[in-house]
Amino acid sequence: MDKELIIRRFAKASASYEEEATVQRQIAVKMASLLTSHINLGHCRKILEIGCGTGIFSRILINRLKPEQMLLNDICPEMHEQLKDIINDRVLFKSGDAETCPFHEKYNLVASCSTIQWFKDPGAFFLRIHRLLTAEGLLAFSTFGNDNIREVSSLTGQRLSYLSPEELKNKLSARYHLLHVSEEKILKRFKNPKEILYHLKRTGVTGIGQQQWTRDHLIRFCDKYRMLYNDKEEVILTYHPIYIIAQKKSD
Repeated sequence: MDKELIIRRFAKASASYEEEATVQRQIAVKMASLLTSHINLGHCRKILEIGCGTGIFSRILINRLKPEQMLLNDICPEMHEQLKDIINDRVLFKSGDAETCPFHEKYNLVASCSTIQWFKDPGAFFLRIHRLLTAEGLLAFSTFGNDNIREVSSLTGQRLSYLSPEELKNKLSARYHLLHVSEEKILKRFKNPKEILYHLKRTGVTGIGQQQWTRDHLIRFCDKYRMLYNDKEEVILTYHPIYIIAQKKSD
């Protein structure tokens, strides 16, 4: 996991992410809906969002939960530019790697959407968050499972080390009550494999390797992709989101 490469790729995609990340937006809307069914809105005064990116999930949380204070965190300092419309004396931004970045407040809710799959040690992160939560505070996040963008991974050999819902539950269960765990598969359709590569580049999710695309390599990739993952003259890409809401157990 090359964090510097991840930062560069997401920073480069920051201007195109909002337009391209339609699946991530769909996931954010669902995550917010699940969250509002498990939370007492009046008790959600202070929120920390991990991996806020361009603020897709942030804006939904602000509109629905109306927190008194909210801290937006992202590993890319460049995301500050994309968040200017929502940053004020109540909503602040702090850049830094959430696995090591110091947070000094206590929060009623720590939320994250489509981020934790990039972490080196999710278990250690869950422990960090447990210490930041108020009594009975909530950790609510979406991440991705083993079938995420599996079509591309099968042809390039590059993939993240995704955790299954059971593995995530095992890492959480000692310190959290699990209120909700679910997963789904979302199929996104494209006209051709080149559009898929362009889509991934514009969302920044190519930060797991320095793939060198020669012309011959690209032709072979596209031919294999069409052969294996064609459906009604289109090609498909699988997203595999996992949704978890967990409540802090007493210390």
